[in-house]
Amino acid sequence: MDITSLKAWEMKEKIHNREISSKEIIEAHIKRIEEVEPKINAFITLNKEEALKEASRIDEKIRNKEEVGVLAGLPIGVKDNIITKNLRTTCASKMLENFNPPYNATVIDKIKYNDGIIMGKTNMDEFAMGGSSETSYFGATKNPVDTSKVSGGSSGGSAAAVGAKEVPLALGTDTGGSVRQPASFCGVVGLKPSYGMVSRYGVIPMANTLDQVGVFGRDVKDAALMLSAVTGYDIKDSTSSKRSDSGIIIGDSNEEKNKNYLEGMTIAIPKEYIDLKPANMDIQAQFDNAVKVFENSGAKVEIVSVPHLKYALETYYIIMTCEVSSNMARFDGIRFGHRAENYDSLDELYINSRTEGLGDEVKRRIMTGTFALSADHSIDYYNKALKVRTLIKNDFDKVFANYDVMLSLVSPVLPYDFNSIVNDPIESYKADLYTVPVNLAGLCSMSIPVGTVDGLPVGLQITGDRFKEANIIRAGLGYERAVL
Repeated sequence: MDITSLKAWEMKEKIHNREISSKEIIEAHIKRIEEVEPKINAFITLNKEEALKEASRIDEKIRNKEEVGVLAGLPIGVKDNIITKNLRTTCASKMLENFNPPYNATVIDKIKYNDGIIMGKTNMDEFAMGGSSETSYFGATKNPVDTSKVSGGSSGGSAAAVGAKEVPLALGTDTGGSVRQPASFCGVVGLKPSYGMVSRYGVIPMANTLDQVGVFGRDVKDAALMLSAVTGYDIKDSTSSKRSDSGIIIGDSNEEKNKNYLEGMTIAIPKEYIDLKPANMDIQAQFDNAVKVFENSGAKVEIVSVPHLKYALETYYIIMTCEVSSNMARFDGIRFGHRAENYDSLDELYINSRTEGLGDEVKRRIMTGTFALSADHSIDYYNKALKVRTLIKNDFDKVFANYDVMLSLVSPVLPYDFNSIVNDPIESYKADLYTVPVNLAGLCSMSIPVGTVDGLPVGLQITGDRFKEANIIRAGLGYERAVL
């Protein structure tokens, strides 16, 4: 039996039935990491020794018939912008190259409470700024489907680690599509929950009103399992919602195992997305085929209008860069991060530390946001963007008053070659057009694989109303059951 080919929920069942031990699972994944990591570069820091110790502890609990958590014995990758006590957290930046945090993020405490095992910290775009994981100070992550292509970003390391069978589950963060797009590129499932569903305490912020911790798995059931372990209200996060305690379905109860979740489901497709057909029509064909699966399974699919979607990309990049400009001010060489050795004044210390410690894409976004927030421009750009954001949210509210979920592509492009668009920010940002509206409105959304074009994965985006994760999970499970 190839343990690393099992899905997380299958590993969980075999541990429960004592067919395999947690230590066997961890050892198999360590061996897999040693085999593929030189080609993939999904991890920045590994946690092998501690993982083996944890596996032995959990096996002992099982032998003693003690109660264990829902993630007991499962190996998990964690994006490197999520704080882990005494385990290096770099944000893939020279600025935090040697940062060892003194505490855990709430999501890490929840993983440990549920007996999950952290295998290491995964690679990413520097400070989560990028869509290809090429801006990492520690080198780019390669796509396990085709190592000549990017893995997506910014959570490319987490998606690639799951796709390459280095771990079955992983955490990422999603500010404008950073879980869903790499999941689509690497052919795995990625779920971004509603804003406020998962605590952001201990997550190094990029844009506070948009950031959300998301999850990766090999199928929808895996993603739901991981999400169920990390949701919940957190008094330490002022943006956490008490609605996050509403619970997540995982669809494994006896009465649900063979249920057709798509029967009677109401599904919306925005006509504004239909008008924005991707340049590669084979990608559109994969989307059209997926929609037919929903229709043939009894779902009611209708075209709707979300009129302000056409302003979403510009609105997102104004708000996001403004919040980046504010958040990154803390990395000044004094309070946090890299400090330059050569300087003659306080101003030179600031300038030299940030010049040496931060990469080009981070600097570009800081400068863009600082411009938009300046006294002469904030009313024209930032304030206006906030008003448009409200219009976009209102549009989605009207749609979800009548529909369960909304369907679209995740990305208008396939995984692309390295160094092809990383230095062309406009082209890079345009690839986010399907994902950023979800973050502006605080919705939940998921990417599931629906086929390939030229051997490269294509992802379907299933979006639901705020705190209606159960709807997108049912839709994803229903699709998987219909096609497998």
